[in-house]
Amino acid sequence: MTRKEELNEIFEAVDPNQRKLVNKLINEVLYLEETLEYLKTLPAIRVHPKDRTKQEITSAGKLYKDMQGSYANDIRILLSLLNKVDNSAENELLKKLAEFE
Repeated sequence: MTRKEELNEIFEAVDPNQRKLVNKLINEVLYLEETLEYLKTLPAIRVHPKDRTKQEITSAGKLYKDMQGSYANDIRILLSLLNKVDNSAENELLKKLAEFE
């Protein structure tokens, strides 16, 4: 099963109106995951050749940090959608249980 299939399976229960947005966000998450994996292979810091105590972050390191923040935010949004789905299912269950009392 591919990563996209895994994520699509997780979000099957999302409201059909929100599904289009979820699909776009899933594609964004997949892109970010792929790019972050690539950025991990690049040097994140540059060390001064004469003074090893002097170091600076590389462009790849800055980009990784920025993209990691975007990735975390996207995941947070997706998780909040799942919580809404779970809560509605839970509320339905509570309504059904209340009918028996």
